[in-house]
Amino acid sequence: MPTNGHKYSILLPTYNEKDNLPIIIWLIVKYMKASGYDYEVIVIDDGSPDGTLDVAKDLQQIYGEDRIVLRPRAGKLGLGTAYIHGIKHATGDFVIIIDADLSHHPKFIPEFIKLQESGDYDIVSGTRYAGTGGVYGWDFKRKLISRGANYLSQVLLRPNASDLTGSFRLYKKPVLEKCISSCVSKGYVFQMEMLVRARQHNFSIAEVPITFVDRIYGTSKLGGTEIIQFAKNLLYLFATT
Repeated sequence: MPTNGHKYSILLPTYNEKDNLPIIIWLIVKYMKASGYDYEVIVIDDGSPDGTLDVAKDLQQIYGEDRIVLRPRAGKLGLGTAYIHGIKHATGDFVIIIDADLSHHPKFIPEFIKLQESGDYDIVSGTRYAGTGGVYGWDFKRKLISRGANYLSQVLLRPNASDLTGSFRLYKKPVLEKCISSCVSKGYVFQMEMLVRARQHNFSIAEVPITFVDRIYGTSKLGGTEIIQFAKNLLYLFATT
């Protein structure tokens, strides 16, 4: 029986994560089982050519169809639409978003849940830039880009959150639906806009310090075009919010 009467739908968008997926799902199952919360993991694979979906099917056999839900799509259609797709199939009243590349450790999920319960918060966001939060495995250039992007976002958008560009979050399901429906951005700016829209809707946001670890397997999907797109979208949000 669940310990608090709630169910948590954990959305896991994937693209070429066949090496990381068994580990991240094992960790999610481990920490959710130990904490006693009811949950499901919804894997949204965007047509990975490396066989991620086949690995996901094997994991579904191991952990059961009630725990591992597969909702693949034909190709890469963007993060925002992956979340919308996942929400449609989510049976929980809370939604947790986590990266499949092991940069977010599932051990923090029970902390998110406890903090949410303590103040009935609409959103709980993991932060690398407050308290004991931090980043490991990035070179100076990547840290500088991330810090700079976060600082610019803070100055221009005043979001009432210390980490705008992270994507490890817990939402009340209707809150996530409302934020997504308000968003116009795609790609990496999407996470930032989500918190800006949350502020506009007067949703309450709490933060849990997290340690972010650079991906172990595979390559980062952040490139020069994403950075230019980020700058353009940041200015757009500044002008319109």
